[in-house]
Amino acid sequence: MNDIDHPDSPQEKNNSAARRGLGWVSLGAGLAGLSVMLGAFGAHSLKAHLVEKKLATFHTATDYLGYHALGLVAIGVLIYLLGGKTARKLRWSAVWMSAGIVFFCGSLFGLVFDGPRFLGPITPLGGFCFMVGWFTLAFALLKHERRSE
Repeated sequence: MNDIDHPDSPQEKNNSAARRGLGWVSLGAGLAGLSVMLGAFGAHSLKAHLVEKKLATFHTATDYLGYHALGLVAIGVLIYLLGGKTARKLRWSAVWMSAGIVFFCGSLFGLVFDGPRFLGPITPLGGFCFMVGWFTLAFALLKHERRSE
């Protein structure tokens, strides 16, 4: 058995990290497409049915969904390219951003359509997840840069 066939070989570990990176790229791309669909839906179909404040909240949710979907694409590309310890740290950034999408955007969409009131306090939790995701990304890349010098 050569190194490439062995499950613990460096080549296999790099392939595994690459696959995970592409998984995050795929998720981000799908969510970006969803953001565009929801934005068009809000602009064309909801305008006549929602009061201005709820329409603004809907647009905030779609904007943040789009921004963070692109963030997931970028993180996935970085995981794919960098691999190793940095990829494991970057994975946490993607997890935090995904949680932020669920909590922040999900709670706003729920509130727009008169979901349960307990969704209101969940929105800041999503914002916190976004912040942690971005800071985790920054620190992982700074640490990678220092190791590379």
